[in-house]
Amino acid sequence: MLILGPGELKSGGWRRASILANTLEALIGAIYLDSSMKHCRHYILTIYEDYLSRLDLDDVKKSAKTELQEYLQARQASKPIYQLISMSGKPHLPEFRVVCLVEKLNRDFVADGPSKKLAEQAAASMALAALHAEDNKQS
Repeated sequence: MLILGPGELKSGGWRRASILANTLEALIGAIYLDSSMKHCRHYILTIYEDYLSRLDLDDVKKSAKTELQEYLQARQASKPIYQLISMSGKPHLPEFRVVCLVEKLNRDFVADGPSKKLAEQAAASMALAALHAEDNKQS
């Protein structure tokens, strides 16, 4: 059972993935502290058994930020630069705006997301798409 404050109840906090993830993390930490790494490992493997059994290790996808950096490094181009432009929204529902500067394209890519990390990933994905489009033009 998860006890939430009035603000989280009103804003639908019980549906937010971050709250549920933090709760699971706390539960796993409590199991570890109250028992042992062996018991904790068993619990984790039990709750993730179905998910882990469906993973295809040959189909592991890199994040857009990683792919973009590797793409640029392979071409001896400058690394992308990420800058936070703005943060808005309510504390329980923030919105981040990030710019990804890609010197090779002489262009900026702006994206929004519910976290700085997700906004950066979206901007990197846009930059990768533009780089691949450039590659296709040159082919």
